[in-house]
Amino acid sequence: MSETSTSNRSVSTKQGPDTAAKPEPQRRGGGPPASRGRTTIADGVVEKIAGLAARDVVGVHAMGGGMARTFGAVRDRVPGGSRSVARGVKAEVGEVQTALDLEIVIDYGVSIAEVARSVRENVISAVERMTGLEVVEVNIAVSDVKLPDEEDDEEEDQGRPQLQ
Repeated sequence: MSETSTSNRSVSTKQGPDTAAKPEPQRRGGGPPASRGRTTIADGVVEKIAGLAARDVVGVHAMGGGMARTFGAVRDRVPGGSRSVARGVKAEVGEVQTALDLEIVIDYGVSIAEVARSVRENVISAVERMTGLEVVEVNIAVSDVKLPDEEDDEEEDQGRPQLQ
């Protein structure tokens, strides 16, 4: 029996009474199924993933600057409104790479450099694992520090009745 391989198909040249020289059927569509088509990921998807990953880091009190948090708190109180997990995150997504800008509020007493390092590691890991995109940069802006004696916007909201 002799086998001849041409590209991705093999042809048997064995001749017998019930076997004529029949090549295997060629696969339609050209290439493996996993490589057919294109996947696009919206900026908002990457922003949500990054926002959740950043919030998981100890020392991150909130995401977004003062105005973003104020408008977010109002939006959270509106019926049908939901908390924005992408608040404080801006993503630019290309075909194979993404870049992120995060604005965070940290808890008083933590090392800003350590929190920023942990946020970068967590965000890069989550975004690359879930999207397959290469994260080229994560820029972090610390916009505020949450002092122990300050009231929290979210704690204030919990004490107020929701608008109906």
